[in-house]
Amino acid sequence: MTDTPQTRLDAARARAKAPDFTRVFDDPVSGDGPLSGLTVAVKDLFDVQGQVTPAGTRVRAGDAPATEDAATVARLRAAGAGLIGHANMTELAYSGLGLNPHYGTPLTPLRDGCIAGGSTSGGASAVARGVADIALGTDTGGSARIPAAFCGLYGVKPTASSISHAGAVPLSHSLDSVGVMTREIGLLRPVLNVLRDTPLPAAPMPRAVVVPQNFGLDDVEPEVMAAFETGLTALAAAGVAVRRLSLDIFERYRALPVWQFSAVESRAHHGAHYDSARDRLDPRVASRMARADGVSAIDFARTLAARDALIAEAERLFSDTPVVLPTVALLPPRLAALEDDATYDRTNLLALRNTSFGNLIDGCSVSLPLTDTPGAGLMLTAARGRDAALLTLAETLAGRL
Repeated sequence: MTDTPQTRLDAARARAKAPDFTRVFDDPVSGDGPLSGLTVAVKDLFDVQGQVTPAGTRVRAGDAPATEDAATVARLRAAGAGLIGHANMTELAYSGLGLNPHYGTPLTPLRDGCIAGGSTSGGASAVARGVADIALGTDTGGSARIPAAFCGLYGVKPTASSISHAGAVPLSHSLDSVGVMTREIGLLRPVLNVLRDTPLPAAPMPRAVVVPQNFGLDDVEPEVMAAFETGLTALAAAGVAVRRLSLDIFERYRALPVWQFSAVESRAHHGAHYDSARDRLDPRVASRMARADGVSAIDFARTLAARDALIAEAERLFSDTPVVLPTVALLPPRLAALEDDATYDRTNLLALRNTSFGNLIDGCSVSLPLTDTPGAGLMLTAARGRDAALLTLAETLAGRL
C-alpha cells in the first residue's frame, strides 16, 4: 500500500513486453473505497470494458472489445482499486502449469528459470514481483492456489457460488471459481468482501484438521514434505488438533474421471474455435479438448452424479474439520524441463492432484506460503460455505509459518 497506483503502473509498463501481461491498461488510477491505492492484475479471461478478452489464446484476439466490465472487475473498480492490465495465463485456463506458447510463459521470481504455475500464471508472477497488489484469477482445479504456492503468495479458491462469474470466459462451468492472490494474508478478507454479495461473517476457526493418509502425500518431493511437516507443527502450536486419517472419500475421489469436466465443458463453450481453428490452439490444450470425443452422455451423467455424492459426503466430513495437504507435491519445475510432452503431462497431473479435490467437492480452499522453502505451500480445504471459518484459520496460521 506504500506505492501509488501510478507508480505501480509505471512498473507494469516497464514489464509490458514480458510475459506477465498480455496488455497494460491506460487508466489504472484508483478511486475512493476500501481498496483505494491498491492495484490489480486481471486474468486475461475477465472482461474489461473497451478491451478484448483473449483468454490467453490467439483465436479470440480479434474479438470485439468488451462493452462492460465483468462483475468482479466492476466491483474492484467501485472499491477504488486500479487495474494494471490483463495478466497472461494458460490458453483457456486449461493447465496447472501456466505455459503459454502464444504470449510467453511467466516465471516465478523465487527460483531461477522456474515456472510461476497456472493457469493464473501472469497474475501470480506480477504480484510476487511487486508489480501488483492483487491478482484476480480463476480456479478450476487449482489455477489460483498452484501459482500462489509456486510464487510465495496467499491464494484462495472461495466457494464457487459466493462470487459472480459473469463476464468471465469459462473453462468448466461445473468447477470454475473466481480466485484471488495477494502477498499479505490480511488483504484476502477485504478483497473477498468486495467481491462477494455479502461480507464474510465472523466465524470461529476450526479446532481440528485432517491430514489424509491415503491421498495427497505420495510422490511429494522431500523438501516439500519437510516444509509441510513444519506447517503441521505450527498448526498444533496454534491449538489445532492434527488428525492423520485414512478416509474412503479420497478413494472415491481418485476413482472419479475428473478430466471429463474440463474436456467436455470446454468443448461446450469453445467448440466453435476448436472446430474451425484447432491448428491455432496450443497443441497441449487442443489434445485435452479432444478427449471429450470419447465421453458419452451417459458416462458424463454418471460422473456428475458421483460428484454430487462426493459433495454431500464432504459436507458431512469437512464442515468443521478441514483437510490439510501440501498445495502442490513438487517445487516449481524449470521451464526447460517441460519441453517434452510426456514430462509436461506427468508434471501437470501431479501439480493439479491435491488442489482439484477442493473444486470437486464444491468447497473452499486457501494456500499459504511455506516461506522457509520458497515455492512450497500448505493448503487448507473445507466444505462449501465454510469460507469464513477457513479464512480465520488461515489468518491465525499465517503468523506462525
